[in-house]
Amino acid sequence: MGNEYDQEEFFSRYAEMDRSKKGLSAAGEWHQLRQLFPELTGKSVLDLGCGYGWHAKFSMDQGASHVLGIDLSEKMIREAKKRNCGEGITYRVCGIGEYEYPENSWDCVVSNLALHYIRDLEWVYRQVYKTLKKDGIFIFNIEHPVFTSAVGQDWIYDEDGQPQYWPVDEYFVSGERKTCFLGCDVVKYHHTLTGILMGLLENGFLLEAVREAQPPEELAGMSGMEHEWRRPMMLLVRAYVKK
Repeated sequence: MGNEYDQEEFFSRYAEMDRSKKGLSAAGEWHQLRQLFPELTGKSVLDLGCGYGWHAKFSMDQGASHVLGIDLSEKMIREAKKRNCGEGITYRVCGIGEYEYPENSWDCVVSNLALHYIRDLEWVYRQVYKTLKKDGIFIFNIEHPVFTSAVGQDWIYDEDGQPQYWPVDEYFVSGERKTCFLGCDVVKYHHTLTGILMGLLENGFLLEAVREAQPPEELAGMSGMEHEWRRPMMLLVRAYVKK
């Protein structure tokens, strides 16, 4: 997993996004992702790729006993400590691939828009399965395979610069994708729908819910945003373990 988020130019542009400034209320997928969270009263939560800590704070507000948010970016963790600190919340500079995943330690593991930076999803699945307690819940939001498949990850535009269609190319070729995000070069990894979902099942999880992100009603008809929701952007998944 790369660490583009600690690059000054990239991070400054990320900080200008609505979801960075306004939190969960400005995240288009939140109205669906929120529904996947279990009852958290007295539960322990691990947040993989916690970013600014919005989901960590939400978990504590829902009654979680304690939350650990990890992120590879020092800048992200610094912002999380400023914006979403509180009793019971701990933040740690640590990559998803470096965390130790102690056995049977967490009731819920959440990851929001981080797993498409991971080359080996099945390794992550095995670690999450190991670290979850019996009946533990794994919730994640990953960029949709239709979104990540095309090498350029951008629209095809007409001569006037208007978006015409979203190309889906090399869908079944999983692996590295170099793209431009917020004006910077970023490395992501494309995983097929089969790889994302069957990887869970083959590593002991039971699927409870799969959602493709759609705009909330207040954004669906917003002028200038029509093309943003003409292709799937995110895949939301909830799974649990029976040990």
